[in-house]
Amino acid sequence: MPAADDAPPGDPADDPGDPESVARAICLRALTGSAKTRQQLADLLARRGVPEEAAEAVLDRFGEVGLIDDAAFARAWVSSRQAGRGLARRALKSELRAKGVDGEDAQQALALVDDEDERVSARRLVERRLPSLRRVDRVTATRRLVGMLARKGYGGGLAGAVVREVLDETGFGTHPEGDGWEDDLP
Repeated sequence: MPAADDAPPGDPADDPGDPESVARAICLRALTGSAKTRQQLADLLARRGVPEEAAEAVLDRFGEVGLIDDAAFARAWVSSRQAGRGLARRALKSELRAKGVDGEDAQQALALVDDEDERVSARRLVERRLPSLRRVDRVTATRRLVGMLARKGYGGGLAGAVVREVLDETGFGTHPEGDGWEDDLP
């Protein structure tokens, strides 16, 4: 009876160093924690020294069976980052591009966020940040809030309008003798 290590030479499935087996194992481990794009996995395999042909074969197979789906990844990413971090479409597009999702998949995912969603998110960010600015004047608060929105991908027009709207509604900086808008609170 032959021993287990007496496998016929040349059987790539039994060779732990087989590039496709190694690529499969790396991809499965990477996908265990969270979804990844094809490009992210390709970059990971390249960093690990997996030959390009083996990487392409494994990535193609993972795509066929649905383990890699850039369109689904993009939709989930946009939904999560827009709701959780309040990012604008511009910032989301940049993040998707960095993750290897470009073109039609990215456009379809970004279409899930409309102008009103962006306005609501920007307003929520400003309202959340406003209490920490109670000791600064209105000009400083405006500059800081617009800057925060710009870093999250919002255009200057929308950022300025939302900040002005929230500051006006709260009366921020309209009390010359007070520290800010919280003087009106009971």
